[in-house]
Amino acid sequence: QVQLVESGGGLVQSGGSLRLSCAASGSTFSINSMGWYRQAPGKQRDMVAAITRGGRTNYADSVKGRFTISRDNAKNMVYLQMNSLKPEDTAVYFCFADVTLSRYWGQGTQVTVSS
Repeated sequence: QVQLVESGGGLVQSGGSLRLSCAASGSTFSINSMGWYRQAPGKQRDMVAAITRGGRTNYADSVKGRFTISRDNAKNMVYLQMNSLKPEDTAVYFCFADVTLSRYWGQGTQVTVSS
């Protein structure tokens, strides 16, 4: 079992920055990839960014060049630095962690970008 707790969401003006953090606990030795999804009201949950244990990253086209994912394996943390935020980035952001045959989710943190 893996538990994930996100933090760092909030309200920011368009063009601003936020940094999300996700702390993993439990069977963290079994975690492979970690990352972030987001879900806006009335929309599906979409992948934002992911990072493997070895540091290979993958981003949604909509956030490339603006968001940066990073990971500290020693601290069992994953981060999402979000710059040049836009109103369309408004969503609940969910951290995920993949282990063999399972995916764990955090409870989500709200990010609101005002125009």
